Amino acid sequence: MMCPTGQASEPGDERVAHSTDAVFTSLLEDSAEELYEQAPCGYLSTLMDGTIAKINATLLDWLGSDGAQVVGQMRFTDLLTVGGKLYHETHFAPLLHMKGEVSGIALDIKAAGGRRMPVLVTSKVKESQNGEPLLIRTTVFDARDRRAYEAELLRSRQAAEEARREAEADRERLQEALAVLQQSLLPSALPAIPGLEAGSYYHTASPDLLGGDFYDLFPLDADRWAFFLGDVCGKGPQAAAVTSLARYTLRAAALHDSDPVSVLSTLNMVLHERYSSGDTRYCTAVFGVLERGDDQVGIHLASGGHPSVLLQRADGSAQFVPTPGGMLIGVLPQAQFTAARTELRPGDTLLLYTDGLTEARTGPEAQLYGEDALHDFVTAQPAAGPQALITALTGLLAGFGEGLDDDTALLALGIPPLSAPVSET
Repeated sequence: MMCPTGQASEPGDERVAHSTDAVFTSLLEDSAEELYEQAPCGYLSTLMDGTIAKINATLLDWLGSDGAQVVGQMRFTDLLTVGGKLYHETHFAPLLHMKGEVSGIALDIKAAGGRRMPVLVTSKVKESQNGEPLLIRTTVFDARDRRAYEAELLRSRQAAEEARREAEADRERLQEALAVLQQSLLPSALPAIPGLEAGSYYHTASPDLLGGDFYDLFPLDADRWAFFLGDVCGKGPQAAAVTSLARYTLRAAALHDSDPVSVLSTLNMVLHERYSSGDTRYCTAVFGVLERGDDQVGIHLASGGHPSVLLQRADGSAQFVPTPGGMLIGVLPQAQFTAARTELRPGDTLLLYTDGLTEARTGPEAQLYGEDALHDFVTAQPAAGPQALITALTGLLAGFGEGLDDDTALLALGIPPLSAPVSET
């Protein structure tokens, strides 16, 4: 046999052609009635009052009924569950009456064996040539697989929501525990020093992580008070352990020998011996001693790798107290620390801070805030005492927004101005 192209056809090609012809012949022989009866979905036609006038075999099979039991004997609503009947009367039928068709409505029918069968229903009103409604044609689609999928999806969403709520509750409990632990690493309140005023503030960058900043103020004897502020490298439980060790070491060392260089040297020895092998840990710190005089307070301090403290004078000026050469604490077995002396007079305030303040990012180009900007800010503030300066700096930190991504500790010590009453707190 020759193909239209002039080439001989293969026997397999003839078999495929004959098979295809047979399929088309079978389709052509299907009558419209057979297509209606054996459709993969349910069909029914009802009078305008809902009486079933015609129903296909597919829907009858779902219902477990025969045509004699249904046609002319039942209404469409008789096929529905109680909830479906209510929805049909309150929503489905009114919409069908107003719009002439309703599509894709989810209902349940009473299937064979008393089972509920989820279906999707589409109905359309057939009208006469004069526009008079004659009957309602309805298509019913099996929605069991879809409903099962939706139910499984709903269960999955509910499970995910429950997991999310549990995770949020766990996080809240963790944050609460971390907040309590963080507070335990700081003094609950600064002690009262007659004739002096003190203020402090601690900003936590993340409620999910323990920070390593710390500070303290405590008496050495009747006329002398020790203070310190520091910053441990890193975050988390390991940093918190170093913070706790540093705080108690500084307090104990100061009671034995209050010389600032000696105190920092003791801390350096403890940290280096504790963390010299394995996970190296270190910190920066400023330690100082306040000694009250007749009309002034002497300050003797030393720094180890920490930003210089800033002194706000009563006349509105401000200056850093330089402590150059102070080394990081805990890195080397022998470290050099720089001491400095200054004094406070009425209206003066000494500010200690961690680098979270000066390393905050500002502006559209996320530039470091820096010590120069801090100097200018403090100079612009009225010399109203430590607490007023802390309040102003708290507002400054809040203004950094997301640019403040590190913990920040502030400690301010000073003598109230002569025009202000002397604080006992």
